[in-house]
Amino acid sequence: MARFTLQLFGITVFAISLIWFVGSGEAITQLDAKEPVFWADTVQINVDETGENAPSPQVKRDTFLKDVKKLTQTAFNLRNHYMEEIDSKEIIKAGIRGMLSDLDRFSVLMEKSSYDALMESTHGKYEGLGMQIDARDDRIRIVAPIEGTPAYRKGLRAGDIIWTIDGKDTEGMSSSDASKLMRGKAGTSVKLEIKRAGIKDRVEFEVNRAVIELKSVNYSGIIPGTTIGYIRLSRFAEETSQELREAINKLNNQNVTGLVFDLRHNGGGLLDQAKETAELFLEQGREIVYTKGKYQESERHFESERPPIFPDKPLIILVDDGTASASEIVAGAIQDWDRGLILGSDTYGKGLVQQIFPISADQSLALKLTTAKYYVPSGRCIQREDKQSKKPLKKDDEEEGDSLKIADKKIFYTNGGRVVYGGGGIVPDVEVEKDLWKPIEINLSRQSMIFDFAIKYISENPDLKPTLEITDEITNQFKNFLEEKEFDYTTSLQYSLEKLEETIKEEEKSEVFAKELEDLANLIDEEKAKDFETSIDYIRRQIKREIVSAIAGERGVYEEIILKTDETVMKAVKILQSEGEYAKALQVDKEKKS
Repeated sequence: MARFTLQLFGITVFAISLIWFVGSGEAITQLDAKEPVFWADTVQINVDETGENAPSPQVKRDTFLKDVKKLTQTAFNLRNHYMEEIDSKEIIKAGIRGMLSDLDRFSVLMEKSSYDALMESTHGKYEGLGMQIDARDDRIRIVAPIEGTPAYRKGLRAGDIIWTIDGKDTEGMSSSDASKLMRGKAGTSVKLEIKRAGIKDRVEFEVNRAVIELKSVNYSGIIPGTTIGYIRLSRFAEETSQELREAINKLNNQNVTGLVFDLRHNGGGLLDQAKETAELFLEQGREIVYTKGKYQESERHFESERPPIFPDKPLIILVDDGTASASEIVAGAIQDWDRGLILGSDTYGKGLVQQIFPISADQSLALKLTTAKYYVPSGRCIQREDKQSKKPLKKDDEEEGDSLKIADKKIFYTNGGRVVYGGGGIVPDVEVEKDLWKPIEINLSRQSMIFDFAIKYISENPDLKPTLEITDEITNQFKNFLEEKEFDYTTSLQYSLEKLEETIKEEEKSEVFAKELEDLANLIDEEKAKDFETSIDYIRRQIKREIVSAIAGERGVYEEIILKTDETVMKAVKILQSEGEYAKALQVDKEKKS
């Protein structure tokens, strides 16, 4: 028994002293790696607070070891005196999770399966749905679906809240547990109940799992009718900088006059790849990012170490609320050195440095711990405060966070003197309004109506080309297809009417309000009939997208859909082609600065 106590004490001291003594980094250290792998993920630590009359380091150390002994004594008593048999391993894991519960939501205990899943984002493949998720406000939130995957094709999008997974409520669920539920053998399916901003009721998606092959550069080429290059980067993994270097060199050989670099829905990845990506555009010796945590040694500065291969031609980076972590490092560095323009909407605000510490000899457990924050060259911290805590925000805090205006944000300056804003995330130089999907559009994707029609249409027209146009005839065929499939959905008005009918029935007033209820039902039918025509542009674009995707793959989608119809890409092209507009946007606004 004494031997067991000593072993337990030793394990606990070893685990916690790793946190106590190790220097910070930004990283995830692989369990079998000789060098640490740095991860562009992070959270907030108060770096400056020391307090008055702080105890000496020796007193702190002695007190800490006494507190650790309390943990081992508690575990000992549970193991040996509890009225029923309990699993000592589970006690230890529960204790570690308890210690982490008041920290940021990125500091977690990882079992081997979770660690393996994390490493998959840097190389290889897996079987699942294909999206990046995050535990936020006590629910699972989609950070970004990966292009070309089942999640992306079904219409799941950044910001969606996963309410249930195969009927299991996600309240309080960790992202690793949610990932386990959604992964599985390719060809099987999983049902997700989704809550989307602006939609009152939740909607259900049934998504088929598939083999997800991870890649970085989804597309590179010249935007049709221009001399402007376009590169789409979906993640920062081991091969990212090499893929990008090859893509940019190819565009340089084609004498492009500018570049649109698309980082929308890019949830981040490896820090060293973010650094090497920024190096492709910034002068040698320019600072890219630095980290700062509790201890002085946690402050590390990362600079460009090689000459750029795209040093001076106009550059526009596209961002949105799914642009996170490593992507924000690149966008922030480009913005702070006035090397290019950032276009889109405010980014996610994920700027916490994390490192992996093994805590078991058999490599079955590891601690993923936040050790510092990321800062871009102007001094802005990437981390957004409301995306830090494991615990959900209070209602008042949510309202305050939502109402934060540009005027309330802290002002910083770029190298050239332009005003940029702190407070978390990267605020774009040129803002683009986000698309909001209507109920009919959500349900057409959720129920796979457009995808199913596209497959049917292709089977009936095997000689289709990617350049096809969606005519009125095709649109009418799709409308008939919806009638055959008895497509239906619930509008916000219909949802309210159903609640009203329940109340009237409970009050036994059905006969009194029968006429009014009938009139409202007719109005809903009229509303749905108009919905199709209101969303006709969206419907035609999505029909073409699904057809092109099926016959020409992802590259065809970029060449025939995204580079020709995407409003954000079109705005970037307009700025690059307008004489003086790009240069003017990079000039210092003297009045704003004063």
